Amino acid sequence: MATDTAAPAAMKVDGSALAGRALAAAGARHMFGVVGIPVTSLASRAAAAGVRFLAFRNEQSAGYAAAAYGFLTGSPGLLLTVSGPGCVHGLAGLSHATANAWPLLMVSGSCSQPDAGRGDFQELDQIAATKPFVKIAVKATTIADIPRLVFQALAATVSGRPGGCYLDIPSDVLHQTLTESEAAALIDAAAADSAKSDSSPPKHKSLDEGIEKAAELLRRAERPLVVFGKGAAYSRAEDAIRKLVDTTGIPFLPTPMGKGVVPDTHPLSATAARSLAIGQCDVALVVGARLNWLLHFGEPPKWSKDVKFILVDVCEEEIELRKPHVGIVGDAKRVVELINREIKDQPFCLAPSHPWVEAITKKARDNVLKMEAQLAKDVVPFNFLTPLRIIRDAILAEGNPAPVVVSEGANTMDVGRAVLVQNEPRTRLDAGTWGTMGVGLGFCVAAAVAEPDRLVVAVEGDSGFGFSAMEVETLVRYQLPVVVIVFNNNGVYGGDRRSPDEITGPYKDDPAPTSFVPAAGYHNMMEAFGGKGYLVETPDELKSALSESFRARKPAVINVIIDPYAGAESGRMQHKN
Repeated sequence: MATDTAAPAAMKVDGSALAGRALAAAGARHMFGVVGIPVTSLASRAAAAGVRFLAFRNEQSAGYAAAAYGFLTGSPGLLLTVSGPGCVHGLAGLSHATANAWPLLMVSGSCSQPDAGRGDFQELDQIAATKPFVKIAVKATTIADIPRLVFQALAATVSGRPGGCYLDIPSDVLHQTLTESEAAALIDAAAADSAKSDSSPPKHKSLDEGIEKAAELLRRAERPLVVFGKGAAYSRAEDAIRKLVDTTGIPFLPTPMGKGVVPDTHPLSATAARSLAIGQCDVALVVGARLNWLLHFGEPPKWSKDVKFILVDVCEEEIELRKPHVGIVGDAKRVVELINREIKDQPFCLAPSHPWVEAITKKARDNVLKMEAQLAKDVVPFNFLTPLRIIRDAILAEGNPAPVVVSEGANTMDVGRAVLVQNEPRTRLDAGTWGTMGVGLGFCVAAAVAEPDRLVVAVEGDSGFGFSAMEVETLVRYQLPVVVIVFNNNGVYGGDRRSPDEITGPYKDDPAPTSFVPAAGYHNMMEAFGGKGYLVETPDELKSALSESFRARKPAVINVIIDPYAGAESGRMQHKN
């Protein structure tokens, strides 16, 4: 039988299929989102083209998943939303990604262009709505625009300082068609144009001079300190930073999601001597971390007024804003490699007996011993320390590859940061630069698909868990190896914390604004969807639940009942409340 070779070229491809193929051709492998008018077909077509679609119950959680995926993989996370309110819900993840400098592309359907301005279904000027939160926001006005804009927007997410970008595809464009041959030609042309573009940041004019100055400052410093953040983790700078620390003997301090770039157990870790380290250092090399609220803006009284900052950032505007003693614009990994090379020519090393190293290590050791003395106690009803110690030990017993730890909540995250140990990079995800609550379950899904060989363990406050708790169904649906541990202390900070003079007025009999239903059965939510739930109130019950759930590597919720009076308001940030 003769074959009609002209038939495939004459077949029609609609906008949904073209978008899915373009995303796959651009290297996308996972997409997170919620389907509905007008993007249901786009999700299916993308999956058919090789982009796995993870369907969520809420666009916010899907957006947080896409953001974390961008951090964990270094490739843009993809978020798909419907038009109007779906786009608005997606802004949470989009803005979170930009605030944390993580690459994310949000793709939304929108109302039909001919009906814009007439009150069409879910009509919204989505370009205007997204612009405050993105690097670029672009709109496909015809089907032929789609491949070019897909490649352009994805490239923009990772160029310079990573961040969020937005692609709008109207309903009428999704339904437009062209031939197979036209579709293939458009994708090929977009890929070729993208390949011609040099996405690497240009070499800053003073890079060599900055490297020399940085090395010399560190060499002459009496009390040097290396500080690194999640930007260093994102750039895969762990080997270069570990080499710098080991060859120079300089103590180091990670920001929360920088933990693990150099193991927390390294003898030069200043985490347990943080106040001493930042308060007395005379030269601080800051790599992939901004001098924002997390680092007290690099200002007195937390920092010495005489400290000299060497700031390494991929964004020149950040250098100009902070005005460090030495500013180096460049990728964290590359810059630290160059500093290592510069130091190699005139090597130096602070011995363990060096007064600065000795002061840091002694203070850290003393503080760790004090903490361990508190952790050694089995306090029942549970405070925060007892279950966190048990969880820490269970996670460490997993060995390599280490589980990814997701942490959110006020006290749960704050105390957990001091207790839980990260010895591998990119194994901690938390509320981040924005202090965003509700990221937990989305982050869990992202970690499970980005790091399929790792167990994912979420340590959540009951308030943080509540923002995204319905996503436990998503965990079960995809059978992801995620264990969610809920610290249940009856509310925000621990339930009713009102003073008598606050319990007045016509609504005095209402629950406190910080209160939840006491001893809520969060574990039953997981059971309702077919996962495993545990209710624990004692150390032995917690150890048993962790052992069983870690071994099973199936979706589970462990509901840990905490003394409602064990916590502190605002995660020890009372001055902000």
